[in-house]
Amino acid sequence: MNQNGSISIDAQNIMPVIKRWLYSDKDIFIREMVSNGCDAITKYKLAKGGAEGEDLRVTVTVDAEAGELRFTDNGIGMTAEEVEKYINQVAFSGAEEFLKNYQGGEKDGIIGHFGLGFYSAFMVADKVTIDTLSFQENAKPVIWESEDGMSFAMRDGGRTQRGTTITLHIMEDEKEFLDGVRVREVLDRYCGYMSVPIYLEDLALIRKKEAAPKDEQPKENGAEKAPEEQPEEEKPINDTHPLWLKAPRECTDEEYKETYRRLFHTYEDPLFWVHLNVDYPFNLKGILYFPRIRRDFGANDGEIKLFNRQVFVADNIKEVIPEFLMLLKGVIDCPDLPLNVSRSFLQNDGYVKRLSQHITKKVADKLNALFNTERKTYEGYWNDIAPFVKYGCIRDEKFYEMVKNVILLHTVKDEYLTVDEYRSRNEGKAEKKIFYTTEPQRQAAAVALYTERGIDVAVMDTLIDMNFMSFMEYGGGQEGLSFARVDADVSGLRQEGAEADPAIDEAALQDEFRLALDMKDLTVKAEALSDTSLPVVLVEDEQVRRYKEMSAAYGEKFTFPSRYTLVVNRLSPTIRKLSKMEAGDRKTLLEKQLYDIARLSSRPLEAEDLKTFIARSNELVDLLTGEDAE
Repeated sequence: MNQNGSISIDAQNIMPVIKRWLYSDKDIFIREMVSNGCDAITKYKLAKGGAEGEDLRVTVTVDAEAGELRFTDNGIGMTAEEVEKYINQVAFSGAEEFLKNYQGGEKDGIIGHFGLGFYSAFMVADKVTIDTLSFQENAKPVIWESEDGMSFAMRDGGRTQRGTTITLHIMEDEKEFLDGVRVREVLDRYCGYMSVPIYLEDLALIRKKEAAPKDEQPKENGAEKAPEEQPEEEKPINDTHPLWLKAPRECTDEEYKETYRRLFHTYEDPLFWVHLNVDYPFNLKGILYFPRIRRDFGANDGEIKLFNRQVFVADNIKEVIPEFLMLLKGVIDCPDLPLNVSRSFLQNDGYVKRLSQHITKKVADKLNALFNTERKTYEGYWNDIAPFVKYGCIRDEKFYEMVKNVILLHTVKDEYLTVDEYRSRNEGKAEKKIFYTTEPQRQAAAVALYTERGIDVAVMDTLIDMNFMSFMEYGGGQEGLSFARVDADVSGLRQEGAEADPAIDEAALQDEFRLALDMKDLTVKAEALSDTSLPVVLVEDEQVRRYKEMSAAYGEKFTFPSRYTLVVNRLSPTIRKLSKMEAGDRKTLLEKQLYDIARLSSRPLEAEDLKTFIARSNELVDLLTGEDAE
């Protein structure tokens, strides 16, 4: 048989389109070639009704010397008529026709749907040859050859074993695909979990080994002969039975961790995981891992690998994986995903949306289950997973509704409380406010004012916390809830029912402090604070401070006027004495010192302010020692 012709296509110049635009990554052709081989083996098993005991495999051969990359399978093979139909007619799906003849085949792992995968070879090859022999009795071997994907030649072949070999003669500027290490890297990425054993042969390494000097020959004359060298056991490069396809009860913790380490090339173990094993309403398998999330939050790189029938499709497909889940690591395998011809992008349809919602629900269910059955364990995870949970609540209202009862507040006393628990424990002491600190050490003095009164103070020290608090106040459905940093409010420090001291004139004190500090906009208020040893507290408007901090965090240059209020404690003996003092340098000195002490309770003084404070402190010491000497 000899035949020449042109490949049947409907669109002119389709090959340049295939080469440039059909596939998002050039190395994807290796996945397509191997997938075709796996399909051929699956079809063979279906057609034969099983193939127990047969060594079915796909072999990838790197032959740098010949400039060739070969893909060999011992699957179903093709007749000349099938080559004409499936290869010469671009986009005719051999998989679809095969499934019509073998009902149930789709459930058995047929990968291909579009008939275009083979033509990805022309992205890197200037000549492609197919050498094939069908499994059918009396079938004749066929060789198909093309140098541009547009014209071809077919002839009788000499193959004697069932199966197919596709040989790619690699272009001069694509020689990277003649490097065995590079090919192994691509195989690991795309084919590491395919259902058929895949073997890699690097002929350059084999030839190098064969050419290496032999070991010293065994001694003669009865001397002990060296034992014959045992050949290394040939191993496939892939895991044909990945963990996510098994039932959760069949998997051990160590297997989950090992899969995580292999998938993401890390030595770290995950915190915990969610095993997705769903047959209805979706055919969905997978494992989502919760890694340790770095405290800076913005630098966390999650990675969700999307598979279709054990074939890697892409990373982080946002149509399937909700954005906030991208902080996780894991694998999703869904054979029913509506893929386009390249298998690299998803159509954004209703099915995908429902699938995304289902994944979100399973994650929420896992968090609730941990909280309800293993609370101490859950609390141990909280600091690591809190940024992820909070971000998810902000981004997805339904997710928030599902997890709102397991959101925890970590207090400065290292306790973990839900919002309801916090409000219940602090009822009558903190109104409906949640008091918090962003830096427990630097704000220790202000924190102590609350903890000494038995008020819990939460630690909110990640970047997402500012956004999360605003979300909870305005969109979290918690009626009347608000957050106040320990240096933004004195409502928890008030002494209810205390009588006012007529000697303390709030307006007069305000004028005096403004003049002493040269701050004409400073607000001074007199409050009855329960801690009488506390003369003044400096508070800053909560919302203005948040805007400033968020602006700085995101690199914005908006300027917000500071809105500080100096709260003087009218129950403090110091303030009572200060109110009775006559105006003068001494009173001014004390007012400046009291103001800086108030500043120190929430943040350290720096640069010139610190120098001034130290100098003034020394001056006050001199005044006191001078009085004592008199």
